[in-house]
Amino acid sequence: MEQEGVTLEELKKKMADFAKERDWDQFHSPRNLLLALVGEVGELSEIFQWKGEVPRGLPGWEDKEKQHLGEELSDVLLYLVRLSDICGVDLGKAALRKMELNAIKYPVKLCKGSSKKHTQFNVDSGNTAAKDQGH
Repeated sequence: MEQEGVTLEELKKKMADFAKERDWDQFHSPRNLLLALVGEVGELSEIFQWKGEVPRGLPGWEDKEKQHLGEELSDVLLYLVRLSDICGVDLGKAALRKMELNAIKYPVKLCKGSSKKHTQFNVDSGNTAAKDQGH
C-alpha cells in the first residue's frame, strides 16, 4: 500500500539508517554531501536543458521522462535532508522561518504579479516607479 505522505523527519531517519547500515557515515561530511547535492542538481538540470520553457504538468512528456524527473528530484531532496541532518539544522523549521522572512521581504501589496527582486522595491513608500527607472 502506497503511503499518502512522508515527513522530513521520516526521510531523515531513513537516510541515517541507510548510511549507517552501509558504514557510509564516514563519508557524509557536510562538504561531501554538498558536492553530491550539487551534482544531483546538475543531473536534474540536464533533464530540462534545451527543452525551452516547459508548461506545468509537463504535457507531452512520456511516463519514462516523468519517472526519471521524479528520481532526480528525489536525489536532490534526499541529499538536502541528509546534509541538514549532518549539519544539525531542522530543515522543516528553517524552511518555515525562511518563508516568514520572504513574506516580509516580498509584501503582497508591493510585489503581487511582479518577478522583481526585493531590492528593487521601495518598501518605505510602496512606490516602485523610481527603482523601476533605475533611480
